[in-house]
Amino acid sequence: MGRRRQAVTIKHVAAEAGVSLQTVSRVINNEPSVREAVIERVKEAIANLGYVPSIAAQRMGGSRSYLILAFNDRDRTIDDWRQRHGTDWVDQMLLGGILKCAEHGYRMIIELVDTHSDHVEREIMGALAALRPDGVILTPPHSDNPVITSLLARQDIHFARIGSSEAGPGIALSMDELGAAQRATERLIALGHRRIGLIGGALEYKLSGERIAGWRAAMAGAGLPTDGLLAEGDFSFASGTRAAQSLLGSPNPPTAIIASNDQMALATLDVARVLGLGVPDQLSLISFDNTPIVRFTHPPLTAVDQPIAEVTSRAVELIIAAHAKRELPEGPIVIRAGLIERGSTAPPLPAAAA
Repeated sequence: MGRRRQAVTIKHVAAEAGVSLQTVSRVINNEPSVREAVIERVKEAIANLGYVPSIAAQRMGGSRSYLILAFNDRDRTIDDWRQRHGTDWVDQMLLGGILKCAEHGYRMIIELVDTHSDHVEREIMGALAALRPDGVILTPPHSDNPVITSLLARQDIHFARIGSSEAGPGIALSMDELGAAQRATERLIALGHRRIGLIGGALEYKLSGERIAGWRAAMAGAGLPTDGLLAEGDFSFASGTRAAQSLLGSPNPPTAIIASNDQMALATLDVARVLGLGVPDQLSLISFDNTPIVRFTHPPLTAVDQPIAEVTSRAVELIIAAHAKRELPEGPIVIRAGLIERGSTAPPLPAAAA
């Protein structure tokens, strides 16, 4: 049996180039104060030995860890994974974050944190101490949790707040929740709908309130009432079922419904089927999120397409720019969501539109 090949380390590169470990690290990190001839010698040694820089080697310079740490909502994420709901928020977040990190020689790690835990500060401090990230990405509802944002600000760490348009520390990036809900409502109005219901999400997520505000703004702009057309949900299928039953079981039900996420939209589709309502002939339906499953329902669902990957990619860019002390844009960065039209929306029947 042949001998196992020894892994090439930064020590081998330093010996090959005849320089110190710190010099190799400075070359790897593209730091100044290294002579051109030395840089070439180190690069030649790296090429000859087939050395791949490790995070440990990159950290030797002491100024960067080359890690971006993302905190996501623990309970909701684990519940979605266990229930196999087909949601892809985390997938899209990692898609945008990992690819952008790779462009800059960074790595991305995700940690799950309970924003309501009495020990949230201890959890976050433990993760920061263990990983020493160059920056942190917060997703809802962490993005607007003052305990978390204040903690990161005190630690003097660069961080981005995805899904947040609130003033405060960190870099705010919004997916224009208000505008997306407004545009979805206006599309239904343009189709001829006058009674448009909304199933809201959990109010601990500020984006839920923004979506309600966007729906109200569009309805008010068209001179349409909203009384009795708002039902409360919490993003779960069960809450969507209750909300849809309430809206569709009322004496004057809506001819169209916007659901604040795909799970509640699927529940609404199910309730409509039980009640014998055809979609889109008797009920138009628009969802938020546009996760893969909505393309395979019958009919496929029209959905607000949230640019999660794009927003996370931009968050990584801005954290790296902040770490390099480059100038950042002023105010919240807004990345507009799209509306993907499929088979669940149509003009209302003449009697319903009257």
